[in-house]
Amino acid sequence: MAEQGGSSQGSPAKVAQRIDPKTERLTPEQRASMQRAETAAWGRKAAKMRNRNRLTGLLIGGIVLGIYGYTFYSVPQEKFLDELEGDAKVARANHLKTSAN
Repeated sequence: MAEQGGSSQGSPAKVAQRIDPKTERLTPEQRASMQRAETAAWGRKAAKMRNRNRLTGLLIGGIVLGIYGYTFYSVPQEKFLDELEGDAKVARANHLKTSAN
């Protein structure tokens, strides 16, 4: 069975420990190391967020273009306006002509 801690000498393994910089005194090297680690983590998160934002933008843009294209495709196929135009011509022809017309 494997030993607890992963070391054969019985000493606990060295792992990163959480510290509170407000209560513990840190050396400038430790502060710089923490700053580098935080900056690297922020950069990775920002890159993921940027990729998600791009994907979302492309998805929304695709939906908009799809709706726009479908609208252009479907509007010329509508026939009801042709029927209304015919009814309007008949109504104008049957309307009494006066000097004001």
